[in-house]
Amino acid sequence: MPKPHKHVFVCSQQRPNGHPRGSCAQKGGAEVLQTFWAELQARNCFDRIAVTYSGCLGPCDQGTNVVVYPEGVMYSNVTKGDVAEIFDRHLLGDAPVERLLAGEAIW
Repeated sequence: MPKPHKHVFVCSQQRPNGHPRGSCAQKGGAEVLQTFWAELQARNCFDRIAVTYSGCLGPCDQGTNVVVYPEGVMYSNVTKGDVAEIFDRHLLGDAPVERLLAGEAIW
């Protein structure tokens, strides 16, 4: 496998209902992850982009959270409807999606 130009981590943390920190899984994390994988496949970007599920990335109350490396960009409140835009603008176009960026107090 060639070294990817971008590596996307999607929080899939699952906590019990009512947990004070919440969890990205309860906020659509699995759907977001599946949508990233579907976009990766549809765009045939396996040699440039890697998508990996992860445990907690920190601010689960702001979930679903996604981090893109090597830039270290964190997105919060990501939905499956945001994934194509992240692909187009950031992963392929090198311009982060400003409206989804985690606040400075978070990251």
